[in-house]
Amino acid sequence: MTTSIENARSTSGTHTRVRDVLPMSGMCPLCIRECNVLCEISKSAFRGREVLYPDSDYFGRSTASANKDFGIGWGDLQIMVEALGAEGIPADPDQAIFPRVDISSAAGGVPLKLPLVIPGLGSTDVAKNNWDALSVGAALAGVIETIGENVCGMDPGTKYDAAGMVESCPDMEYRVHTYRKYWDGRHGDIVVQTNVEDQRTGVDLYVLKSLGVNVIERKWGQGAKAIGGEVRIDDLEKALMLKQRGYIVLPDPEDPAVQEAFRDGIFKTFERHSRVGMPEEKSFVDDIHWLREQGAQKVFLKTGAYNPAVVAFTLKCASLAEIDLLTFDGSGGGTGMSPVPMMNECSTPTVVLLAQVLDGIRILRQRGKYIPDICFAGGFTNETQMFKAIAMSNLGDGNGPYIKAIGMARAPLTAAMKASYFCQLASNGGVPKIFAHEYGEQPERWFVTTPQLKAEYNDAVGHDIPWPAVGVYTYFVDRLGVGLRQLMAGCRKFSLELISRRDIASLTPRAAKVTGIPLIEDAQRDLFERILEF
Repeated sequence: MTTSIENARSTSGTHTRVRDVLPMSGMCPLCIRECNVLCEISKSAFRGREVLYPDSDYFGRSTASANKDFGIGWGDLQIMVEALGAEGIPADPDQAIFPRVDISSAAGGVPLKLPLVIPGLGSTDVAKNNWDALSVGAALAGVIETIGENVCGMDPGTKYDAAGMVESCPDMEYRVHTYRKYWDGRHGDIVVQTNVEDQRTGVDLYVLKSLGVNVIERKWGQGAKAIGGEVRIDDLEKALMLKQRGYIVLPDPEDPAVQEAFRDGIFKTFERHSRVGMPEEKSFVDDIHWLREQGAQKVFLKTGAYNPAVVAFTLKCASLAEIDLLTFDGSGGGTGMSPVPMMNECSTPTVVLLAQVLDGIRILRQRGKYIPDICFAGGFTNETQMFKAIAMSNLGDGNGPYIKAIGMARAPLTAAMKASYFCQLASNGGVPKIFAHEYGEQPERWFVTTPQLKAEYNDAVGHDIPWPAVGVYTYFVDRLGVGLRQLMAGCRKFSLELISRRDIASLTPRAAKVTGIPLIEDAQRDLFERILEF
């Protein structure tokens, strides 16, 4: 059963007076005048549209997600471990050990040390504030980092030519160079994502020709929302600048009454909204061909969790254009200010979306059509979820798993923010006593990967390689990487292309129906009986 709290959410800072609310509406069974608790309804009476979004007081220092139980998730699948033999390595106890599992991959032709991509983190403050940690950590880990939409449009330092095309952008230049400073030139790469505004101002041409970027990603949407990128602006002059640059800014910063209300503190931030693209088959295919003519070595596409017909349309366009990597983003999470009702009530849950995509891939394969590499995002936080998604995508047609990488944004942001915050606490002696007793009071003692990084980068660790970047690297390599190796060794699969649907089983009838993965009590029933025929 799907569940959702309709009238009280931590994301909007709202509560109800009593706990036994009416499930349908979320309202208290007895709503009284003398109540001083702000539920969604009452807070909306005061603040209106602000309640649609995550608490604005934390903008730039938080990420947000749905809090709805969608009724199906990765927990509805179970990993089936193995005891007989080994694949990808000799069946020898001295060789078949988990550190020897190969978790390298290649997504869209880009080699990866582990199957991870950080999807588009663009103009939202939380991405900018944590960029050093994310980009350096990703480069060190050998995975893809994606610069998201609107970076040039949001940078006050961006310069345009007479035709309105980007000539230079300090923020974009900084983001590219920060990643490449510790990039080995082979594993992973920096990708620049572009939306409608970016294309209109030639961001793609600027990064290809002036910054030497290799990969451009077009964006059709994301799983958290379907109305374009949104950020908050707490400066009137910047709000005016963004409207002059063609963005949708609400309320209108040019309106004298709005300016007065802002100065009086009636509201504290403006909203900047991006336009959504209107994909068309021919124009999209032509655009991809044009990008390659302009020097893009790889072209990616990122899309959200739209209805099934759009999934089919996306796969068709990606096939016709021969996109290198196609990322689908399931519902539930956002990195900036996605509307809370949209995160909860719109789009397709990740597991269901993957099942739809795989149905489309089967049809394309049967018809001999081109199939791009697939990246999947949408609430991934650990290696068990990664394993299950990759295993589910192996259709047994000899091509191995179609998912070549998992996209994570909120999780590495959490790693970066937590590491950064604890470093701040250490600077003033405020590290929690329990943590300090267990791990020490200074960052030099906290991160278990510090010795191996210092062996290669010496004194750069903790300085040019900031401690929050070490946190992101540790999360990727020492947690997700080691954890994935352990799971694969448990299934006796010693390289990613060997993971298959037989390595997982459904725990619920709905999961079995949606995914086509047999219930655990039915899994391998034919083999079970054959073994006992002796």
